[in-house]
Amino acid sequence: MTSQPIEIHDVVKERYGAIASGVTNSCCSTDDGCGCGTESILYDPAMLEGLPVDVTGLSLGCGDPVSIASLKPGETVLDLGSGGGIDCFLAARQVGASGYVIGVDMTPEMLMKANGNKVKMGVHNVEFRRGQIEALPVTDNSIDVIMSNCVINLSPDKRAVFAEAFRALKPGGRVSISDIVTEGAFTPEMRADAAKWAECVTGAIDVDEYTGLMREAGFVDIQVVDKTNAEGIIERKEGMPRIFSARVTAFKPQTA
Repeated sequence: MTSQPIEIHDVVKERYGAIASGVTNSCCSTDDGCGCGTESILYDPAMLEGLPVDVTGLSLGCGDPVSIASLKPGETVLDLGSGGGIDCFLAARQVGASGYVIGVDMTPEMLMKANGNKVKMGVHNVEFRRGQIEALPVTDNSIDVIMSNCVINLSPDKRAVFAEAFRALKPGGRVSISDIVTEGAFTPEMRADAAKWAECVTGAIDVDEYTGLMREAGFVDIQVVDKTNAEGIIERKEGMPRIFSARVTAFKPQTA
């Protein structure tokens, strides 16, 4: 049986709060051989120029959703699970002074880090809000682009995440996601391990189920842009399905 949503949220919040506070330095278990947050692998180094180590050091993603988002000046961007703010700050450069970026995170320690980084960098077109990605603190039809980096797999209610993303997007808006997905499923016993869920492992679902939930929410033109073996990020143990880091894009119809 899967752990209860409240328990999963609490475990995830505790783990990422510890990362932000410097108690632990990886989104994955330190004995699992994981490489989450290795920003030099995930991003083109040129993208990171000028970002302080307090930002790049809290890069806890599994990919780069910014490069495939095709951001344009003046767009409003929403980052689901913004953490220390790296993707928000990268997006802010691309949308420019006429654009705006909102980061949503449920972990107070991460929000404190992100806001501290914002002040340190003197960035004025980024805002961080506290909230859960299953109940986004944004108005309907207000966002041009939604990004997320290795966060939706942590949610115990992915159907609600995609429904909220669809609600928040303007008609014709788009999503750009990097996330952990699988081919096959974890056993109910594995899914019940909330600690492993918080390590970006057992919350991951089969890629076809993932895109199916997006389609159910109303998204169209869903594309798995690329899918790479995630064993450099998450160690695959006996009984686990194949695990991948995938980048996924999709659109809200113009007539929605």
